[in-house]
Amino acid sequence: MEITIQSFDGCPNRDLLEQRLAQALNSCGGDVTIAHHSVETPEDAARVGFRGSPTVLIDGVDPFAEGHAFVGLACRVYRTADGPSGSPSVAQLRAAIKDATTGQGEGSAL
Repeated sequence: MEITIQSFDGCPNRDLLEQRLAQALNSCGGDVTIAHHSVETPEDAARVGFRGSPTVLIDGVDPFAEGHAFVGLACRVYRTADGPSGSPSVAQLRAAIKDATTGQGEGSAL
């Protein structure tokens, strides 16, 4: 499995996402490669369908995409059980990883 973190330089929530992702991966295990992809221009954002920083892709798929969400250089806000956040929760990340590996996650990643 490859997990890609897309973000722009200076993203205030990238560290939070990385911390939560590490916690989720510790409980999921498995063979995972983590890549980082910098999105720095509006053209880059449009080309890759960047929905805000930070974005997590699992095997190239955004498990938290919501319909026709904004594409561009902006901070991304995720809906979590605790309210809006700059990163998916550990539970959401764990469910998304499990869905990607087995197709039998603990429910919606949203």
